[in-house]
Amino acid sequence: MMRLLVLAFAVMLSACGLQPMYAGGASGAVAQGLSGIEVAPIEGKAGWLVRNALTDRLGAAGASGTARYRLDIRLDDRLEGLGLLSDDTIARERRTLRARYQLVDLASGEIVLDATAGSDAGIDVVSSEYATIAAENTALENLSKQVADRIVTRISLHLRNQSAP
Repeated sequence: MMRLLVLAFAVMLSACGLQPMYAGGASGAVAQGLSGIEVAPIEGKAGWLVRNALTDRLGAAGASGTARYRLDIRLDDRLEGLGLLSDDTIARERRTLRARYQLVDLASGEIVLDATAGSDAGIDVVSSEYATIAAENTALENLSKQVADRIVTRISLHLRNQSAP
């Protein structure tokens, strides 16, 4: 009975249209496409963090000189105060990191993907200025990784759809 149930689930799962993102491993279309992306320099501290996170996730296409695409990114990093206390001091901050990115085909100069990604984090403002600054920096580091992950996921989907028969 259990085997029949497992077989039924396997048949239903194969009919739902799910496909592995990285089919073929390192030699698959998505992995090859991701490793063929060079990340253009991005200004500012947030730019440095996002670029490093992207380079880690994409591989070293720029270093090998085999880049097929260039990823251009503009960031918007905002830190705003929320929640005022009775003495007009800020009790909470929100850090928002938004990225507008374009994937450019180096052979034709055509923009093949134009999208945005973003994330935000809440920060408690405490009496220690050092602790608040450390929390703001940690939030920026975490947001940079989250935005980089979202960019890579979106590009992976684009590359998979582009290579689908």
